[in-house]
Amino acid sequence: MQTFQNKIALITGGASGIGEIMTKLLLKKGATVLIWDVDDRNFNRLQSSYGALGTLALFKVDVTDMQSIHTTAKKVINEYNGVDLLINNAGIIVGKYLFEHTIADIDKTMQVNANAPMHVTHAFIDSMMERNSGHICNIASSGGLLANPKMSVYVASKWSLIGFSESVRLEMEQLNKNIKVTTVMPYYIHTGMFKGVRSKIPILDPEATALTIIKAIEKNKKMVTIPGYMYRLIRFAQAILPITIFDWLTGKVLGVYHTMEHFTGRPTRD
Repeated sequence: MQTFQNKIALITGGASGIGEIMTKLLLKKGATVLIWDVDDRNFNRLQSSYGALGTLALFKVDVTDMQSIHTTAKKVINEYNGVDLLINNAGIIVGKYLFEHTIADIDKTMQVNANAPMHVTHAFIDSMMERNSGHICNIASSGGLLANPKMSVYVASKWSLIGFSESVRLEMEQLNKNIKVTTVMPYYIHTGMFKGVRSKIPILDPEATALTIIKAIEKNKKMVTIPGYMYRLIRFAQAILPITIFDWLTGKVLGVYHTMEHFTGRPTRD
């Protein structure tokens, strides 16, 4: 993307967490930022805090509601001629063993984390292709690379998102379209969404994470893990180690399989 000056950026789940921080960073870089969020309680605060930095528009949108997505997408396309940057950031986690999930828990997690990015992207991809310009950034998770207890449904949703994101990138390249796709896979971030997580690997700072994501978009990076060594470490270890040894290293030595034991979090977008 190179520059955000005078660009239209849309962030789902942008009213809190790293979505809010990315909003601030993009406004400072000259972008018009559109926030889609199901929780509008922070809208007045966001407008007061960041409205002076640039043009900020707030839309109450439930990304599990197809009618809400497509109605609001049409409004955005009509008013702003589409978006230059789409960041699919909205996400939730339940943080329980599978048998403790309700059917609603499973469906909601998949709807928000996996289905919503597909539907929101689908709502804007035609206008991007018509202009032959745009950038899509999907915020997945390192959980999309690595199985973990008490995260089975969350992990499934993020594996799905990584596969979707990479496939769309390849489709755009195959069609010779000037539409870039960045897949981001962060480790745990120190926000309310992951409250209670304990980890030997350092938990990520939200400000630094948001800045890394924005820089990755500027540089048109295809895949980004945060920290940067995560992808190579996981894939290399999975490739060379027997499963029992990999589980021992990941679970006993690094303690990853125990990170969710004290999780409290909150089952809302962050």
